[in-house]
Amino acid sequence: MGEPQSTALPLRWWQFTDREDATLRGSRLIVGAISWALVLPLIGCAAVGPAGADGAAGPQGAQGPTGAPGLPGAAGAQGAAGPRGASGSDGSSGAAGAPGAIGPQGPAGVPGAPGSSASALFFALMPPDNTATVAVGGDVEFPQNGPTTNTGIARSSTTAFTLATPGVYRVSFQVSVTEAGQLELTLDGVPLQYTVTGRATGTSLIGLTTLVATTTVGQVLTVRNPVGNSTALTITPLAGGASSSSATLLIELVKAN
Repeated sequence: MGEPQSTALPLRWWQFTDREDATLRGSRLIVGAISWALVLPLIGCAAVGPAGADGAAGPQGAQGPTGAPGLPGAAGAQGAAGPRGASGSDGSSGAAGAPGAIGPQGPAGVPGAPGSSASALFFALMPPDNTATVAVGGDVEFPQNGPTTNTGIARSSTTAFTLATPGVYRVSFQVSVTEAGQLELTLDGVPLQYTVTGRATGTSLIGLTTLVATTTVGQVLTVRNPVGNSTALTITPLAGGASSSSATLLIELVKAN
């Protein structure tokens, strides 16, 4: 069996055994006093009471200086379009642009009404024609036929010519006369006053080109020495030379009704 266990309690730092001498006891007491001197303040500082209630808020301090501007923020979403504003006044016209290219040819138009190609020439040669003078109120003879392009213009006598188609005709005549005098056109024996033409003196041609309108089929045209004149007219033979001189009457249909 082992040695018997000791039941003695451990000694505290301030307790001494009987065998320790007086010097050792004194050292222990000094060390213990110093230790308490160091520990007691720490024990007192470590003990913290409960926190007190918050005090009343103090007055607001003066506003501090403005801080430096911050970085620009991201662009916001585009807003909805506003209402349309009123129209402004018209600006001045700009300079004319360069001519554009020529466009394609358009479609053919509607065919027009058939044209008229009727024409006829009648004439006299002196001599042998018109040997007698043309009395006042009498008609000049054109007894010979020239070229024609249509049968709608035809003679009804040596002095009268029938216009078969109602419409507008171009009529030209020239006659060389010896006396001062006048000539005019008649339609169905009625003088057309706007066609009177003449000369005052000297041997020369009396001539005219004008338009005549007919309204019915088969009206008759003549060249007349106007009623009211005082002189019968001599159709000049061999006017200006040795050859027979001509008197002509040209009738052309310009537009049929």
